[in-house]
Amino acid sequence: MSQKNPNVLIFSTEEDVAESLALYVSQLSAKTIEEKGSFSVVLSGGTLIQTIRKLTLSPYKETVNWSKWLIFWVSIPKDHVYPINYTSSAEAVAKDYEARLRNLVAEKVLPLSSTGFPKFDLMLLGVGHNGHVASLFPNRPQRYDLKDWVTYITDSPKLPPARITFTFPVINSSANTAMVVTDKAEADAISIALSPVKILPPLPCAEVKAESLTWFLDKDAASKLPINA
Repeated sequence: MSQKNPNVLIFSTEEDVAESLALYVSQLSAKTIEEKGSFSVVLSGGTLIQTIRKLTLSPYKETVNWSKWLIFWVSIPKDHVYPINYTSSAEAVAKDYEARLRNLVAEKVLPLSSTGFPKFDLMLLGVGHNGHVASLFPNRPQRYDLKDWVTYITDSPKLPPARITFTFPVINSSANTAMVVTDKAEADAISIALSPVKILPPLPCAEVKAESLTWFLDKDAASKLPINA
């Protein structure tokens, strides 16, 4: 479906979400690598780390060409992994990471989108109970940053207070995005984000776009959607 009508998949349990997500990622990886020889993926934190666990198990670990992944939790060549270099300054960390991304674009490891921002093959994102995505929070100015590739926050309403994050122009340049939510605490935010009635300003999670956007929800996260009423 288009970004205006995202594909919303609802599963009975978190285990079912994890299984479906592993199948989705492995198939997308194989298809993308076959088409262009590489596959770039961005992974946010939170409970999503646990939900992608099945990618390290059979049969998915055999189908995914891990050497092409930009990801940190499996055994792959170090030169294919791009972790954050942490220092005491969130601003310095953000500037360093943006510089490294720009180098990847210059080296043609990452392509640019038509809007001039790096284009990843897949973004794996979660949603917070307040509707935040990545570290772009309601009532924080970082969500309105349309210039930087990477920005920083020092007063996050969720611990830790100092964070760095991709900006929306980078997030929304992704070819594919999976929004993965498996907790009843996020049910209100999901209901608002997917409602045909839009609020202003929108929740950050409602501003995520991609050429292909898919929501992976368990029944708890989807419990306040009209289709479940």
